[in-house]
Amino acid sequence: MTMRARFALPAAALALCLASCGGSGPDVDQTGPDPVLPAQTEALLPAMNIATPAGWDGELPTVPDGFAVTPLATGLKIPRQTLVLPNGDVLVAEGAGGHAQPLRPKDLIAGYIKGKGKSDAKSGDRVSLLRDADGDGRAELVSEFITGLDAPYGLAFVDESIYVANQGNLMRFPYTQGQTRIAAPGTVVTKLPSRINHHWTKALTASADGSRLYVGIGSNSNVGERGLEVEEDRAVIWEIDPRTGMHRQLVSGIRNPTALAINPADGALWAVVNERDELGAQLVPDYLTRIRDGAFYGWPYSYWGQHVDPRVRPQRPDLVQSATVPDYALGSHHAPLGLDFVTDGAWGPQFASGAFVGEHGSWNRQDLAGYKVSWIPFAGASPAGDPVDLVTGFIKDGHARGRPVGVTWDAPRGAQLIADDVSNTVWRVTPTGAVPPPTAMPAAGPTGREPVGSRE
Repeated sequence: MTMRARFALPAAALALCLASCGGSGPDVDQTGPDPVLPAQTEALLPAMNIATPAGWDGELPTVPDGFAVTPLATGLKIPRQTLVLPNGDVLVAEGAGGHAQPLRPKDLIAGYIKGKGKSDAKSGDRVSLLRDADGDGRAELVSEFITGLDAPYGLAFVDESIYVANQGNLMRFPYTQGQTRIAAPGTVVTKLPSRINHHWTKALTASADGSRLYVGIGSNSNVGERGLEVEEDRAVIWEIDPRTGMHRQLVSGIRNPTALAINPADGALWAVVNERDELGAQLVPDYLTRIRDGAFYGWPYSYWGQHVDPRVRPQRPDLVQSATVPDYALGSHHAPLGLDFVTDGAWGPQFASGAFVGEHGSWNRQDLAGYKVSWIPFAGASPAGDPVDLVTGFIKDGHARGRPVGVTWDAPRGAQLIADDVSNTVWRVTPTGAVPPPTAMPAAGPTGREPVGSRE
């Protein structure tokens, strides 16, 4: 059979073929600072499986005893990351990007498989504002805050300005407290690498003092198969001066840093990272790590420190020797896309200090992994303990009722926000006991407008 003929096979038939190949791999512990790393099992046809979307049918995600979950807003258009403004309004980046062309038959198959797990909603290419003035967990106002964007993902607020990381640039918009729409076109702070954009999401956060912005820029391939020349300024985190747009490379070899956050305990930058595929169901663990200035995290030449990936040519033993070991493994193919920290103890001693991680969920292993929000306990400024499944129930009967992306700690209200890009919902989790009172909200004023969505 010719290569052309193989490409012409129906995608569904190819997907079924792949889904029947391979298994789940060994049952090993791949969380924490010292994950078990089985032998590599590279295969021509790796196992692939994804949970296809299904509705909630009136049900809700599962939260621990003593907590409640409500849909803050529904009917959104691919919600990705959220940001809480000083007055309590919540911003939601909505969109989907990327324009990488497939290189191999397995790229077509993977695209088909991943597409089965996505919402059929069109990319919003906007930032929406959610206002819950009475604090009941349901937004009375959902407005189109900034429109005309290009696959927005990361959000930050610094010095009365909103920063939005599109797939190709970082933009700044002036903000006045209480406004529900920004009509100004915004200013481009700096362009961001967007050639090919195999990993298009651009994670964003601000330093504790607001003097620097950090942008995560994912690789253009799984493990360099497009050629390493297209990986210039990819698999890196940039540090950016928000006033001038000047930037420098903070770290490299970090395959796909999908969410960034500052740990209030010490002001350090942390990231969750999606690692490489096609080495087996239990390789390579995705991870949570402190970002160390100047560090090289191994991609594409090695993983978890000095574990060499033989697929890369030419090899670089010098770089492998210098590779930094991440702080905390989350498990293979969990696809973490959200990260935020808690240090105020608003949820009691069990959740006094640690990190929320939004795990979008696997597609390249037979047994489903991720599809939940995890809690990683910290002691001081470092992880200290096993992960806790905090918000679950996104999978039912093999189908995905939702897939968590961004997670945000709403400190004034003692609430966790979860962007779900399959049910197109932002969920709000709070204790059922005493909760801080709602933050006072200003009236909509002359910039207010009719909502484009409403509570349910």
